[in-house]
Amino acid sequence: MAGTRILPLLLAIGPLLGAAAGPAPFTVVETGRRFADLQAAVSSVRMGTATILIAPGTYRQCAVQSRGRITYKAVTPGSVIFERAVCEDKAALVLRGAAATVDGLVFRGYRVSDGNGAGIRSETGDLVVVRSSFLDSQEGIAGGQPAAQRIVVDQSDFAGLGQCDEAPNCSHSIYLGNRGEVTVTRSRFSRGTGGHYIKLRAPRVTITDNRFDDRAGAKTNYMIDLPEGATGTIARNLFVQGPRKENGSAMIVVGAEAKTYRSAGLRIEGNEAMLGAGASSRPAFVVDFSHERLALGRNRVGSGVRGFELR
Repeated sequence: MAGTRILPLLLAIGPLLGAAAGPAPFTVVETGRRFADLQAAVSSVRMGTATILIAPGTYRQCAVQSRGRITYKAVTPGSVIFERAVCEDKAALVLRGAAATVDGLVFRGYRVSDGNGAGIRSETGDLVVVRSSFLDSQEGIAGGQPAAQRIVVDQSDFAGLGQCDEAPNCSHSIYLGNRGEVTVTRSRFSRGTGGHYIKLRAPRVTITDNRFDDRAGAKTNYMIDLPEGATGTIARNLFVQGPRKENGSAMIVVGAEAKTYRSAGLRIEGNEAMLGAGASSRPAFVVDFSHERLALGRNRVGSGVRGFELR
């Protein structure tokens, strides 16, 4: 998982940065126009396609994208921090345009009244997130729509996320639902504070080459929850279960709430699962409620971790 090597560097750079640099840190590359306010930069794109280049700094700003295709790009990955400020009591970026890409940004410290304060709320349109970090919030990336939305998360870091105590419903590091496809690759999940690390309500998923390190987690549940079933691939991930679980019964769970989507052929292979120091629960690696034929390949399951269970 060589792609995750950049993450410690991104997190080390972020805290050293001070206030946002310069009076107009948001530049629309295609027009050359500069803005002091992120929402003004986003609104200027209208129905077009644009890249908003963001200068290094720490920003308490948010934006709602209602149109167009926009790339939000840090001048240097990890040098741009958005914190605390939310739009519509939801997130730093509320996305319902045609498409969005988020490249190299850090989001931290989000809390809202319904317990789902996030760095990104994806409501419509395709989304790509790369080389970004989501820290110490109720949720990292959330949202979804009843359409064939395509969401990709790559080379990103999720830490200090999730809750089941601040609102009636839990929140998670990533919680997405749509009728398209969700892909999560080469990313790291650690020190969760409640809920699941990844919860997806989508017919097709790809979750590969990630690291789930729960050793410093507290009140966490599953590493991967596919509550309505799914097909696709879960491969080459590392799972380390920690000692402070709210629900330590399983690492991957399929179809626990409904059978909305077919699960036959869901491929789970090449993963490694183990217990961290002090972990006392004996989790199942995979628990299947769908009763469909999953494609279970060879996985390395350490001492104290049960294999496959049908419920």
